[in-house]
Amino acid sequence: MKKDLLVPFDGSKNATEALHLAITWAKMLQEKIILVNVQHSFRTIHTKMFFSDHDIHEYQEQLFQEAVAPAKKILEDSGVEFEAKLRIGDAKEQICLEATLDQPYKPGECLTAGVRMIIMGSRGMNPVLGGLLGSVSYSVVNAAPCMVTIVPYSCEETI
Repeated sequence: MKKDLLVPFDGSKNATEALHLAITWAKMLQEKIILVNVQHSFRTIHTKMFFSDHDIHEYQEQLFQEAVAPAKKILEDSGVEFEAKLRIGDAKEQICLEATLDQPYKPGECLTAGVRMIIMGSRGMNPVLGGLLGSVSYSVVNAAPCMVTIVPYSCEETI
């Protein structure tokens, strides 16, 4: 059964490196790349007071388009078939949900993978320092229903 490659993308350098690796594998395996960008829900008491659901969704869509624009260009130039998806909520849960053919995600539950593997950067746009893996990549490695390939954090960026 043909499966696809899932690439979480937040616009970071590591996500871009993961995308390049995914393109190489997608060509080799003749598979499609599912590019997923997860945006925060912004569903707080304060945002509900000042913004409509429509305004929040438009803002999420704008952030999504800005984040994936460079990735779409890279993918279009590569000739690899791809699909870009916006997900809303917790990044780990949404990435794992995307990887499970949209089965309900329950932490600790064994799920059937809908993708061959997840290929992601080790650290994203989150400003939290320390550790080799970012909080999202660490969580996905421990919760994903399929193989996860982590593209290492480049130490050259900090020098």
